[in-house]
Amino acid sequence: MAMNMILLLFLLTVSAVSAADEVAFIGVNIGTDLSDMPSPTQAVALLKAQNIRHVRLYDADRAMLLALANTGIQVTVSIPNEQLLGIGQSNATAANWVARNVIAHVPAANITAIAVGSEVLTVLPNAGPVLVSALKFIHSALVAANLDGQIKVSTPHSSSIILDSFPPSQAFFNRSWDPVMVPLLKFLQSSDSYFMLNVYPYYDFMQSNGVIPLDYALFRPLPPNKEAVDANTLLHYTNVFDAVVDAAYFAMSYLNFTNVPIIVLESGWPSKGDSTEPDATVENANTYNSNLIRHVLNNTGTPKHPGIAVSTYIYELYNEDLRPGSVSEKNWGLFNANGVPVYILHLIGAGTVLANDTTNQTFCVAKEGSDKKMLQAALDWACGPGKVDCSSLLQGQPCYDPDNVISHSTYAFNAYFQQMGKSPGTCDFKGVATITTTDPSHGSCIFPGSGGRNGTITNGTSTAPSSNSTSSGSPSQYLYRGDFFISSVIIGVVFLSTVFL
Repeated sequence: MAMNMILLLFLLTVSAVSAADEVAFIGVNIGTDLSDMPSPTQAVALLKAQNIRHVRLYDADRAMLLALANTGIQVTVSIPNEQLLGIGQSNATAANWVARNVIAHVPAANITAIAVGSEVLTVLPNAGPVLVSALKFIHSALVAANLDGQIKVSTPHSSSIILDSFPPSQAFFNRSWDPVMVPLLKFLQSSDSYFMLNVYPYYDFMQSNGVIPLDYALFRPLPPNKEAVDANTLLHYTNVFDAVVDAAYFAMSYLNFTNVPIIVLESGWPSKGDSTEPDATVENANTYNSNLIRHVLNNTGTPKHPGIAVSTYIYELYNEDLRPGSVSEKNWGLFNANGVPVYILHLIGAGTVLANDTTNQTFCVAKEGSDKKMLQAALDWACGPGKVDCSSLLQGQPCYDPDNVISHSTYAFNAYFQQMGKSPGTCDFKGVATITTTDPSHGSCIFPGSGGRNGTITNGTSTAPSSNSTSSGSPSQYLYRGDFFISSVIIGVVFLSTVFL
């Protein structure tokens, strides 16, 4: 009996995912709802600079495919929802689409997948009955062109089609879609394709009314007693992403499909939102995407299928200012239209993909709107325990003007950031600092790390104050009351005691 159970578990593990020996990859989605959309050539240049080898287009734009030709970049092209009904009702229409948008571009363009529609069952339910027909018609055209071995055919789903997603072991698909989902999974299985899933922990967190902790959504480390445990399997979940992916695996197994791998076609976090979305911030977007990339690339897999690749496409390459809806809808991008990063991902030591400083020049500056008392405390720390040489800030020196705490703390923050090799966490200072690619140097004040010259920095190994640390050490000479500069340590001690005690 025990031997039979071991054999059964082995067979389930082998059959669960055929991609077990594949290496996971990170790709990006490329939307075009920008008022100043870069040319295809510019977009491809950015992809190359970032070593991005996998992209998903929301259509099969000819100019973009021509720009991607002979780059080796693997491309997923898409059939927009508005074309789905026609393709799903006509084999000839599907064949014409493949001839025009695929055959005309391969092998120069390395097209490896076709996404048929987008979240059809939840966005365009009236097209649900023809969805599987559309997949089959497109696949038949690929077979006729002898391209079915190279190009997979699938359709991306919203995670909202999964009901009772936690615990994952109890998850199942909305039963009303069984007439579509069962033949769809049969097609994916028979064509050796994968289940495309869109996973957005941001929305799960927002809609949970406080039930889902922010750290759990952002992949931040959790103490063991805070991890979510599936009582049926005793599997521990440390993040929303894994829980949703496993919920999809369990939902497929509920329909007796255990060998269809999952690829996440969209996932990300917005860097800006309106007053109703306080957690759509640059720092949270950076944290989520940085942790997501590390999580995927180290082939962690999920608790249900550890070590099994869950390749993921980040939503998205550019901020799309023309997208309708809330502020956050326009701010999911890693880059602005001019190719400047919205934020610098925390990816030191995590590989070469998306090391997204295109200029190789990043600086740490005081965050706009920061409390001046907190800036002052951080400035004191940098020029004291942080061992930054702040002599350029003294009266008569190049960086004395403008004589205010914002300007002076920016200089000190950046000097520390550069001296620490731009390591993750060295541009925080209790939340009053942020990273930028804009050189803050001005006039004769040349900031460390700029192209002008390197500032004089005293070597040290102190850790910058983060959101969990406290400022300590002797007060520095660089203190303010309004814009009044005080260079006396003794007066500074008196001043600090009145502010913080």
